[in-house]
Amino acid sequence: MNPNALDAETLRRLAIEQPEAGTTRVLALVVSAAFLLAVLNLVRRGRLREEYTPIWVVVALGIMALSIWFDGVRLIAAMIGAWTASSTLYFFGVLFLLVLCLNYAVRLSTLSTQVKLLAQEVALLRERETASRVGS
Repeated sequence: MNPNALDAETLRRLAIEQPEAGTTRVLALVVSAAFLLAVLNLVRRGRLREEYTPIWVVVALGIMALSIWFDGVRLIAAMIGAWTASSTLYFFGVLFLLVLCLNYAVRLSTLSTQVKLLAQEVALLRERETASRVGS
């Protein structure tokens, strides 16, 4: 075995401690600020309901905070045992989207049930109206 070879833990630590490029930080700040402005604009124009606004504002501010304090991303990466900060961000992004999809699936299921019940009620009301016309 080569005595100069690096073990896996040393490689992981080196990957986590790599400095981020300044352009990456600036780009992340610009994207998160644009995202926050887009959310606020959608709310102002009435295209996004107010009940969803806190979620998206927190996401935008979270991205801003992690862009400014990138050592926080490295700390989280080290805590969960990830090799790179980017893989940590990707993992939490996918996790967030998974929770969001589940939330929307539950909402769609509820709405589907409501539409079915409303359609049944309309059919019963039409039947009653037809029966009352025939009876009179």
